[in-house]
Amino acid sequence: MSVRVLHLHSTFALGGKEARAVRLMNAFGDAAEHVVLSAVPDALGAREAIDPGIRVDFPGDAAPSLIGRPGPRRYWHFARYMAGFDLVLSYNWGAMDGVAARRFYASIMKLPPLIHHEDGFNADELAKQKAARVLFRRAMLGAAHKLVVPSERLEKIARRDWHQAAWRIPNGIPLDRFGPPEPGAIPGFHRAPGDVVVGTMAGLRAVKNLPRLVRAFSRSGASGRLVIVGEGPEREAILAAAQAEGVAERLLLPGFLPDPARYVGHFDIFALSSDSEQFPISLIEAMATGLPVVATDVGDIGNMVAAENRRYIVPADDEAGFATALGRLIASRDIRHRIGSANRVLAWERYGEKAMIAAYAALYGGAIGRPRAFLTQD
Repeated sequence: MSVRVLHLHSTFALGGKEARAVRLMNAFGDAAEHVVLSAVPDALGAREAIDPGIRVDFPGDAAPSLIGRPGPRRYWHFARYMAGFDLVLSYNWGAMDGVAARRFYASIMKLPPLIHHEDGFNADELAKQKAARVLFRRAMLGAAHKLVVPSERLEKIARRDWHQAAWRIPNGIPLDRFGPPEPGAIPGFHRAPGDVVVGTMAGLRAVKNLPRLVRAFSRSGASGRLVIVGEGPEREAILAAAQAEGVAERLLLPGFLPDPARYVGHFDIFALSSDSEQFPISLIEAMATGLPVVATDVGDIGNMVAAENRRYIVPADDEAGFATALGRLIASRDIRHRIGSANRVLAWERYGEKAMIAAYAALYGGAIGRPRAFLTQD
């Protein structure tokens, strides 16, 4: 008998946490059927990556909204909806309604176990967490069966600030799929002789600070191409930065592209310019492909890359340092290959998908009292 799972997402545009959720859905196959609610109903780009055979529904207006004034009446309606499922999975601050509904009504209504996932912070909490949200998490997260995080930094924040123990499961990917890229996998992409291609995959959101990457690319001395794969509200700001820097003709924004294994190998350097990350899946994908990385020193990034790559991880507020690091890698093919090879070896040692899937399958199955429920084969 399959498990009915309700997913509560702050957004279902394809970012790191959504990519992981989709991989788990696909891995669980017919062991589960899924219902997905998003606080941003139009941000559903990740649904394109769900295998056609997976049973999944996006009920939209037929289900409670994740946007609205908090309060007991609203949580009552949410609790009644949750009661129809075997397991509830909530993701980040935008999905705390489910946690609150369980805190208010689990004592008087039979509700399924809820596992809450935290993957990081948006632009409004980069410098400091909002005090009201810290207190709300302290008060509500005890109602969750487990709190799950991917990074050591978030594990510390959960313990120190939210007074919650967290279950840490590092992100993983299907390593054997990351090799040579497919020709034509990036629409509109052409490599001229001698081009060095700087690329990234990210939701086009303010917290990713992609105009910073555009400025650093312009000031690095690069003569090649900058490719930014993703969709989101910051597209115009990125284009404006490229126009201001005089690199608009060398910038390619192909939009969202499923399956990074098909195209990330077209990059020569992977770059992350974010103001906040935790344990980015896109970084693992780049490392598995054998790319060197230039990134801001946020979350666990400095500990994720190979030792040889760490000098190219720079403070988030050091834009000049970011451009300099990018320029060094652009200038030396030998350094790129040496660092990329070290990253690939490390990715294969640490970041395999099988261990991640097994950990989540055990966690979810244990929560509903059916330890093998999410295993598709013995």
